[in-house]
Amino acid sequence: MKITDVKAYLLAIPCQEEKFPTPWVWGNFNQIIVAVTTDEGITGYGEAFGYGVPQATLAVLNHLLKPMLIGADPTDISSLLDRMYRQTHLFGRYGITTFAISGVDIALWDIAGKCAGLPLYRLLGGASSTRVPAYASLVRYSDPVHLKIAAQHAKQSGYDQIKLHQRDVESLRTVRKLVGEDTLLMMDINCAWSPEKALEMARQLAPYALYWLEEPIWPPEDFRSLAKLGRLSGTPLAAGENACTAFQFKEMLDAGAVTFIQPSVIKVGGVSEWRKVAALAEAYNVKIAPHSPYFGPGLLATAHLVAASPFAESIEYLYVTLAASVFQQPPTLAQGFFHLPQGPGLGLEIDLDVLKNYGVAS
Repeated sequence: MKITDVKAYLLAIPCQEEKFPTPWVWGNFNQIIVAVTTDEGITGYGEAFGYGVPQATLAVLNHLLKPMLIGADPTDISSLLDRMYRQTHLFGRYGITTFAISGVDIALWDIAGKCAGLPLYRLLGGASSTRVPAYASLVRYSDPVHLKIAAQHAKQSGYDQIKLHQRDVESLRTVRKLVGEDTLLMMDINCAWSPEKALEMARQLAPYALYWLEEPIWPPEDFRSLAKLGRLSGTPLAAGENACTAFQFKEMLDAGAVTFIQPSVIKVGGVSEWRKVAALAEAYNVKIAPHSPYFGPGLLATAHLVAASPFAESIEYLYVTLAASVFQQPPTLAQGFFHLPQGPGLGLEIDLDVLKNYGVAS
């Protein structure tokens, strides 16, 4: 079997606000879908990270990775990854190049599952359940009324885990009162605070029993300050969505920085690198709470990985509604659970009409 084509699609799909407000900082929701086609008629699909700068990720896929993949055996995943990493390291080991490689890797695993006739989680060792817990990840709201509406909608929809992207005590106090003590609440700061500010805020947030405080410190690779914050505040910390490759996660774990590590399959290096990070989690006895606010093959890959990883608890589900799904039959989420599709590979078929209708010229 040989790879005959690698094609990346940049999509811009509007968010809908029929049931609750869902402001999105970048307007339409961008997705980069990667299609790897073979001479035996099998196409695998992946997803690459591209929030804010999708054209940059697209350029790496089209101009750097595609030429080195054409004619290669798609089932030789390890050697292809080694080739892509070695031939792109001049442009940076982390960031855009690894985002693009992630999309290819997911597509190659999709091909592997389709060749075997098995869903991805079975290739990865199986799962104790085909229902994966999911938490509602709310966008950041400037209007406190809109925040309450969204949190209430998530609670009524069966989510007993909700993550906020607010950065103030009053928002957390309001949502805690609204959803009750039995709901797990998390708070993602997106690396906004200094170490001193983070400690001050962690102490103010403490009465509201956060399950974790996520990426409170700038810069995100300051693992020493994260570890110190955890010791002084007693607050469980989570981080990792900005880390690429298992090497950065090992540095984080060596520092004792967090309680939860958060590899993002479309940023960290795909399924292959995510598995290496999961092995580290087991070795260091920490939990995995993957970063997965996306709606394409990356979401499916995350669900399969979580199901097959004993140290992973749940998947992140970005709590917005898009005008269209990239899948012919959208994934099933009900009462706070993601139901694993049982088709081969990632398990769901891509809707080619959506790729055409919502595509952005590159």
